[in-house]
Amino acid sequence: MALITKAIKGTKDVLPKEVHKNQYIEATCLETAEKFGFKEIRTPVFEHTELFQRGVGDTTDVVQKEMYTFDDKGGRSITLRPEGTAGAVRSYLENGLCNEALPQKVCYLTSCYRYEKPQAGRLREFHQFGVECFGSQSPLADAEIIALAKSVFDSLGIEGLTLELNSIGCPKCRAEYQKALKEYFTQYKDRLCDTCKDRLERNPMRLLDCKSPEDKEIAKGAPVVLDYLCEECQEHFDKVQQYLKAQDIEFKINPNIVRGLDYYTKTVFEFISDSIGAQGTVCGGGRYDGLVKELGGQDTPSLGFGMGLERLMLLMEAQNAPFPEAERPDLFIVALGDKATLKALEITKDMRAEGFGTQLDLNQRSVRAQMKYADKLNAKFNVVIGDNEVETGIATLKNMDTGEQSEISLETFVNGFYRISLDEQLKDLEINGEEFDFGSLFKVNTEEE
Repeated sequence: MALITKAIKGTKDVLPKEVHKNQYIEATCLETAEKFGFKEIRTPVFEHTELFQRGVGDTTDVVQKEMYTFDDKGGRSITLRPEGTAGAVRSYLENGLCNEALPQKVCYLTSCYRYEKPQAGRLREFHQFGVECFGSQSPLADAEIIALAKSVFDSLGIEGLTLELNSIGCPKCRAEYQKALKEYFTQYKDRLCDTCKDRLERNPMRLLDCKSPEDKEIAKGAPVVLDYLCEECQEHFDKVQQYLKAQDIEFKINPNIVRGLDYYTKTVFEFISDSIGAQGTVCGGGRYDGLVKELGGQDTPSLGFGMGLERLMLLMEAQNAPFPEAERPDLFIVALGDKATLKALEITKDMRAEGFGTQLDLNQRSVRAQMKYADKLNAKFNVVIGDNEVETGIATLKNMDTGEQSEISLETFVNGFYRISLDEQLKDLEINGEEFDFGSLFKVNTEEE
């Protein structure tokens, strides 16, 4: 078979047999965020290009090299979102969330698009879980979103991550640092890559994020941002560390973290793993106190993070972290003949209405073929309905895990299925070889205080 076309390079299909893993990660992210008071927001997949030029920063690799930008039929420059924060800020302003009680806490699961060299953990269409907190300048907010990210990792059973922390200061103290960086790198201007020669004039901090081996070597001797923090930024950074320690969250200071986007201020952080090779950063974020104003709003201290879902998947698989099993059909009905098919449809409707996953063979094949199909679907139970079962009103329900069979009435099928399936579950609920004491679930402490 010759395909007309294949998936575009840098994109990936998620197949039905694997999608439950993605759904588990996504649900865990949203459930964890909910516990911290973050509500889901959904923004368009494309925005006006200016949003990302202004928000992400036109000196970043994302804007200069990686965005998918095109003119629409109205001649407007449109860009597929390369990250989630700028769109969330635009929505926060446009929809008046800025007029509601602050801080506003939002989270999202979103697809993003960047033209990069595809490799393990890095795709051109990738997916992120992100959170944004608008309207808090307190270091408590910094500590909370870091705690939220850690809680996601803990809930997914991910181990061995290192939290790296830094502060890149506010515009006031960063101006002095930028000046020092420019003086330092000017000595090596002839050895810098062409991109960094441009960055040297426009945004010297971007040089610290360069991937060129020679530029990275030069950067090792560069001034350290923490030596240039003003009193306010230093106090903020000290408080963040204090609040993390209060929650038993371990971290190490890495003064080389600057993040790849221009909007960051003060706290920046990354969670790093050594389990997935070069793509070791699985979560990154920090403060962006000037971004809301840059995009047309009032001065609004804000912060957030993004974590790549593909990298989370790689990490969990590398560490053999537990995934739940894929959902199995509760029941497969083998129907033989027209009367049996009508009865099977009736039962299927009733079972689905009660929340049971129920299937039957849409191709109406032989008993043997239908049984093979049920096995491939990994159904928990099956039942064969033919003319004889329709006439007697009785069929045989088979547990496909144990092989046990039970008679079941077709007229009260749902109730019978409830009883039989519950009996099977109770048989499995044994602890240390003894029958499980359901009363222990409901014990009340009656001791006097």
